[in-house]
Amino acid sequence: MLLTADIGNTNITLGLFDSDKYVNEFRLASDKDLSGEEYEILLKSLFKDYVIDGCVIASVVEELNIKFKRAVDNVFKITSVFVDCDVNLGIKIATDNPREVGADRLANAVAVSNSYKGAVIVIDFGTATTFDIINSKGEFLGGVIAPGINTQMKCLKSSTSKLPKIDVSISQRAVGHNTTEAILSGVIRGTACMVDGLVSQCEEELGERATIIATGGYCGLIANYLKRPFDFVNPILTLEGLKEIYYMNTKMVPANEKAVQYSKV
Repeated sequence: MLLTADIGNTNITLGLFDSDKYVNEFRLASDKDLSGEEYEILLKSLFKDYVIDGCVIASVVEELNIKFKRAVDNVFKITSVFVDCDVNLGIKIATDNPREVGADRLANAVAVSNSYKGAVIVIDFGTATTFDIINSKGEFLGGVIAPGINTQMKCLKSSTSKLPKIDVSISQRAVGHNTTEAILSGVIRGTACMVDGLVSQCEEELGERATIIATGGYCGLIANYLKRPFDFVNPILTLEGLKEIYYMNTKMVPANEKAVQYSKV
């Protein structure tokens, strides 16, 4: 089986593929304080019932890069593929400095680059809300980085003396009748307004209408407040992109290879 690891600022998402079939998913906290040996113990426990033949890793947490890759390689007796702009991605990275681009964003671009004609905008709702822009030539142009929903919530709590910590939930109305409603309106509806506005501005610069693909934990919540709905939602988009990168760089092709599947909104 192929293990795909997406190391984000909050969680490490571990996806298992059996050839081209998505099998299971596990999550670990992105804990910089854990040692490599402790990560080895966690990996052995999580995957004791699986045979891991290969692994591909994307990371935006530099402190975990070496220790996590080494833990994976030691536990499974493999040489994992670590994603950066130097590996074969099958697409052109047309940014000013390709080395600045997060590996998760590269994986998102790879996942959609061969699946659609015309421009594509991937919106990923994580610790940051990111827009990954792929033009009609299949080039990754860059995009947008904004604070994610939980990041906004934490910032309001930590930077003010009176605003409370609240849980993310549905925003019942735009005009908040109490502090909780006001925060939810500002964060949830505000993010939706940002998405609508930035999609329009990105399309204007692209000169064409783009296919909008959403991924990340809060895309379903934000979809309730959009003027323009997402075209597709794929919660495992990043992991699918990592899978494709692995096969491109190991010259292996999964059995029963097929096009990436998306759920229509």
